[in-house]
Amino acid sequence: MTMRWPRLLAPWLLLALVGLGAAWLRYGLIEPPALAQLCTAARAPAWCALRQALVLGFLHEVYGVAAIGAAVLALLRRSPVLAWLAAASGAFALQFYNYEPGALALLVGCLRLVHLAAPGRQLPAGRSGRGRSPAG
Repeated sequence: MTMRWPRLLAPWLLLALVGLGAAWLRYGLIEPPALAQLCTAARAPAWCALRQALVLGFLHEVYGVAAIGAAVLALLRRSPVLAWLAAASGAFALQFYNYEPGALALLVGCLRLVHLAAPGRQLPAGRSGRGRSPAG
């Protein structure tokens, strides 16, 4: 039972790291006015291209669309990786101004992760490899 805890906590800790990383990108790279002025100068640093790509991504709602796509895939497949991807992309989208699709993807991904990690989870009738019960 002790070995199960790291495996159960790992996706949640990684999800928290994604949220912190996205917050750092937003508040450390996108929001500061001094960096915006630096990137509009004639001799802008090379990392300003990354900043510009991040800004264009949230202006065109790329992060929200990607998060919704990951959430749909997580619902269609029984994959903890896809569930985590939906939650992580939703957290990223929330930080980058795509609130509605980001919140939905984060919720779907987290609920799917919890569902897939639930102990004693049984498959619905007809998917367990055995036929339906005589009563069903």
